[in-house]
Amino acid sequence: MKDYYQILGVNKGASKEEIKKAFRKLAHQYHPDKPGGNDAKFKEVNEAYQILSDDSKRAQYDQFGNTGNFAGGGAGQGFGGFDFSGFTNGQGGMEFDLGEMFGDLFGGGRGGSASRQKRGRDISVDIEVTFKESIFGTERAILINKINLCDNCKGEGAEPSTKLKKCTTCNGQGRVRETRNAFIGSFTTVVECSVCHGKGEVPEKACAKCGGKGTLKQSEEIKIVVPAGINHGEMIRMTGRGEAVARGVAGDLYIKVHVESHRTLHREGSDLLMDLTIKLSEALLGAERKIETLDGQLTLIIPEGVKYGERLRIKGKGVPKGSKRGDLLVRVTFTTPTKLSRSARKLIEELKREGI
Repeated sequence: MKDYYQILGVNKGASKEEIKKAFRKLAHQYHPDKPGGNDAKFKEVNEAYQILSDDSKRAQYDQFGNTGNFAGGGAGQGFGGFDFSGFTNGQGGMEFDLGEMFGDLFGGGRGGSASRQKRGRDISVDIEVTFKESIFGTERAILINKINLCDNCKGEGAEPSTKLKKCTTCNGQGRVRETRNAFIGSFTTVVECSVCHGKGEVPEKACAKCGGKGTLKQSEEIKIVVPAGINHGEMIRMTGRGEAVARGVAGDLYIKVHVESHRTLHREGSDLLMDLTIKLSEALLGAERKIETLDGQLTLIIPEGVKYGERLRIKGKGVPKGSKRGDLLVRVTFTTPTKLSRSARKLIEELKREGI
């Protein structure tokens, strides 16, 4: 036999209000249309509530340990066996706060509940930097056309020094009731007042600049600091620099960084890599070569007998990493001549006799 009290997580002596509260919480958690919902759990919770919320059914269950045939179509059912009888308003409809119970289903998302703070939209932009700028860091100034708080009323929607008066739409409550028809029948929802935006008060004189909205769409120049060592495709997040919303928090600005490729250098972790082609004689005898790096021109000492493909390391000329930097690795390659002069051939033959 199922333990309906255990299913709802309440004691056997729980009041009807405690049972209703437990049911609302679990129905919200397990609803199959919600992310992570569980249809079987949802039906089990609904079944338990149907029994324990009805005095006669509960008494029979407590006394005999069974419920009889209570799965029939009683009043208040119809949404897959979901019982809304506990939420009727006495006029054939239902009344509850959808933001609390089904915020994610009825347009709630991040702000489904009227008690949650509003949040402005996030903005995403792309910028391009040179390879050198990605290594050492740089700054960019971009112009964005977005919604900002009105600088005249500071987002309040009222002319400065204007007194506030009680909102007549919600009678100062900040919330109003709306009756709608949906798949579960007629129901009344409690929503934030669209006139006072939940404050219960409105200004005697609306802001002349924004018309009382508290926000304006305008251009704004934003300075972006690109950190040293950033990789291609990395994202920079600037908290609160997205679009504003009256009496709420602004969204975030996301900047995706695209790094231009370099003619001779490429990156490998915190090191920089480049190729250098030298002569065969330089590989055999050693040499000094001038190379162009991100730090300017440097002299590279090539040791005698360097191997083909060998990497020569120049310390501290790579990618900044904290207070240190990676290294510059130079991969040495060389070519063999396809044609030899008579004197060159004679020298090579002498080397051959030497066993080289």
